[in-house]
Amino acid sequence: MTRSAFAPRRRHILLWAASACSLPALAQTAAFDHSHAAWTALLKKHVVLLDGGKASQVRYAGMAADRAPLKAYLAQLSAVTPAAVDAFSKPQQMAFLINAYNAFTVELILTRYPKLDSIRDLGSLLTKPWSIKNVPLLGSTLTLDNIEHDNLRTKGRFDDPRIHFAVNCASIGCPMLREEAFVAERLEMQLDEQTQRFLSDRSRNRYADGKLEVSKIFDWYGGDFKLGHKGITSLPAFFARHAALLADAPADRERIKAQGLAISFLDYDWKLNDAR
Repeated sequence: MTRSAFAPRRRHILLWAASACSLPALAQTAAFDHSHAAWTALLKKHVVLLDGGKASQVRYAGMAADRAPLKAYLAQLSAVTPAAVDAFSKPQQMAFLINAYNAFTVELILTRYPKLDSIRDLGSLLTKPWSIKNVPLLGSTLTLDNIEHDNLRTKGRFDDPRIHFAVNCASIGCPMLREEAFVAERLEMQLDEQTQRFLSDRSRNRYADGKLEVSKIFDWYGGDFKLGHKGITSLPAFFARHAALLADAPADRERIKAQGLAISFLDYDWKLNDAR
């Protein structure tokens, strides 16, 4: 997840077809494992929950030992054609893209692990890790940015800011890597739970000293919280909806609900989320 100001609008990598898909695409759609069972098996084995499930770390050494099943899962994702993804339901599309982002991020870390302290140690002076074209997906070679910005965040496709609590950039400051794959039939619950977990982590989001102190994610991607998802059209309205997660005292919660508080953004911790 590139944590920088909004990038200029990119040319869409994937144009979701409105017309009926071909029979081969429909056959592939039926054959794809939408339970993402292989990814869930790896996550359950190597994701360590912290602070009552509000955060997590990853046993990258264990993921490295299981590199073969990880690569097999990535190959499953890479084999799905754009036409087949067009035939997926919207929840299936979103789950596919989120899981792909997270799994290919883990694979990117393993290309250098353990000789790195941060995902930002990857890439070069001219190329950030999220801009490396090394993701074979959707019939092309993409970057992690392509998955996030040109697919998940493209306006008019999902318009769901909760994706920022689901994709994981392998950093302490990032919302946790979930301990299971995202799946279409439980996607709403999973995204809501990810939101609740992140907002209730007082190390990254809190009411303090008469103001809201929140993750830098809300600064970088504040515009995504103004698109009307579930009736929310502003950051203050989003925080008001979740006031109970951000403060304990009833009076403080009412102040958040009034939507008049100053908002400051905390420093982002880029250290690798490694459970060494």
